[in-house]
Amino acid sequence: MTKPSPTAAVLIIGDEVLSGRTQDTNLNTIARFLSALGIDLLEARTVGDRKGQIVEALNALRGAHDYVFTTGGIGPTHDDITADAVASALGVGLPEHPEALAILERRYGDELNAPRRRMARIPESGSLIANPVTDAPGFQIGNVFVMAGVPKIMTAMLEDVAPRLRKGAVVQARTVRVTGVGEGNIADILTAAARAQRDISFGSYPFGAGTAGEIGTNLVVRGRDAEAVDAAVVALLAELEMAGIDAAVV
Repeated sequence: MTKPSPTAAVLIIGDEVLSGRTQDTNLNTIARFLSALGIDLLEARTVGDRKGQIVEALNALRGAHDYVFTTGGIGPTHDDITADAVASALGVGLPEHPEALAILERRYGDELNAPRRRMARIPESGSLIANPVTDAPGFQIGNVFVMAGVPKIMTAMLEDVAPRLRKGAVVQARTVRVTGVGEGNIADILTAAARAQRDISFGSYPFGAGTAGEIGTNLVVRGRDAEAVDAAVVALLAELEMAGIDAAVV
């Protein structure tokens, strides 16, 4: 029996995201990163810089998924409380990590003040995640990966995270472009296809509604078995043709 692909969740942390001041792009980056590894991202949450919320969300997510990725809240300022919250959620201490401290000492030298030194605090039994951009590390503890909120830094940290993850079968996707009719005209055909092939995912993404241009729908067929996906596309094209609907693989 094929082992199920790993599942994952993302926890985005930061008042600046919830206020609209900062637009999050990390979720999209992580989703693409996990998809390429065959890991199913099934859930994402956003919470503010409130320890209780972070602890509650983290405990729920880490119990439900193989991996949890957090972004934000590991800098030197007073509202960077992610490390504190993670330590509380897992019931461990939060001492200075010797290697993390050494990294910060090399980075800042005489300018390693108390706020910057806070970034050396790592939950007990945690391992460091390398930060090739600004050096201050993230960390992994159990199935939780704690990373920076700055997109450039977070993306760079993923390079050190990738080898630690169990890979799954990569999802194969094909797109069938339907033109000239709205989504409602193909809903029954798509529903029948989805019911007949439970191992295949069928998505519908309309375009052109409310404009003077071409209208239609992109039908995305997904699955882990490439031959099964191709067969589903052929069957779908045949059903659309029988209904007199123009469609093509793009």
